[in-house]
Amino acid sequence: MKCVIIGAGAIGGCLGGWLSEVHDEVYLLDQGEVAKNLKQKKQLTLYLQGEESNKKTIPIKVIEKLSDVKDPDIIAIAVKNYSLEAVSQSVKSTIKGDPIILGLQNGVMNQELLPKYFNKVIFGVIEFNAWYDEPCVIGYQSKGPFVLGSAGNSLQDELAALQGYMNAAVETISTDRIRDAAYCKMVINLTNSYTTLVGFKYREISSLPLFKKVLSNSMYEGIKILQAMGVQEYKAENMPSWGKIKASATLPDFITMGIFKKNLAKMVLSSMAQDILQRKAKVSELDSLLGEFVKLADQHNIAIPYNKAVYKLCKDEFVKPGFKPLAEEQVWQAVQKEMIAVK
Repeated sequence: MKCVIIGAGAIGGCLGGWLSEVHDEVYLLDQGEVAKNLKQKKQLTLYLQGEESNKKTIPIKVIEKLSDVKDPDIIAIAVKNYSLEAVSQSVKSTIKGDPIILGLQNGVMNQELLPKYFNKVIFGVIEFNAWYDEPCVIGYQSKGPFVLGSAGNSLQDELAALQGYMNAAVETISTDRIRDAAYCKMVINLTNSYTTLVGFKYREISSLPLFKKVLSNSMYEGIKILQAMGVQEYKAENMPSWGKIKASATLPDFITMGIFKKNLAKMVLSSMAQDILQRKAKVSELDSLLGEFVKLADQHNIAIPYNKAVYKLCKDEFVKPGFKPLAEEQVWQAVQKEMIAVK
C-alpha cells in the first residue's frame, strides 16, 4: 500500500521512520523548516529514551505536495488540532480516490471534524511520548502503541487492514472504545498546559509539593468530568491509571511523593511546550485540550478550580511577547482564588 504521512513532527516522524523500515512506499510531507530539512537529509534519526548512543538513521521518501503520490491508499494526518481543518480542506481538494484517512491528534476534535471531509476515517490515540530534539532527530519513550478505532465501530475491514499494515512496524492495537481511549488520553494531556506554564524542563521547579498538587489535581478533575459524562476508563499500558491519579491527588505527600518523583523523572517536554517555549509560537492546542475540558465542566456543573486557574493563566501568558514561565507559587495563588469563587 502507498502511505502518505502529513506532518513530520515527533509523532508523524516516528511513524514515518518505523513504517519506512518495513514498507517501500511511505512518503513524508511537511512545510517550512521541517520540509526543508527533510528534503536536504532524506533521513530520520530515531532513538529510544535512555539509549541515545544507539540512534538509528532511517532513509525516508520526501514529497513536496500530496499530488506527487498517485492514488495513495493511506493518508495519515499527524498535524496539530489548530492546523487540522486547513490540512483537511487541502487534502480533500487534492485527492481523487477514497483512501483511508488516519487522524493522529490529541483530543476528540478530529472525531468531529474529519468525517465532514472524508468517508473512510480511522482515529488513532498515541499511547507513548515522543519529542523533537532537532530537525530530523526524534526521541521516544516506547515504540508504540498506537490505538486505532472508528466512529460507531464501522469500517472494520479498513481498520483491520490498517492495523496489520502498521503492526508490521510498530505495536498497533484496535479498540471498539476509541471515544473512551481519546478522552482518557486527554486527561494525561491536561498536564501539558501546566508544565508549559511553569516551564518544566526549562527552569528549576521551586516548589515540588505545589507542582505535584496542581499537576495531580488537574488530572483528577479531568477524571471527575469524564465520569460525569459516562466515559469509562480505558487502561493504557504506558499511562497512569485513574486510581493512581486519584491517589496522587488525595493522599498525603509522604505516601505518594516517592512514586511521583519516579514518574516525574520519565516526563519529557510536551508538544505544547515545544510550540510555546522552543518555537515561540502564539498558537497551541490549549483550547482544543484544556479548553475543551473547561467547557465540559461547565456543561456538567463540575467544579474544576485547578484547571480553570491554569487555563486563564495560559490564555493570558502565552500570548505575551517573550513569555516567561511562572513560578509554582504564582499558579497556586490563582488556584486559591478559583477555589474561593467556587465556594
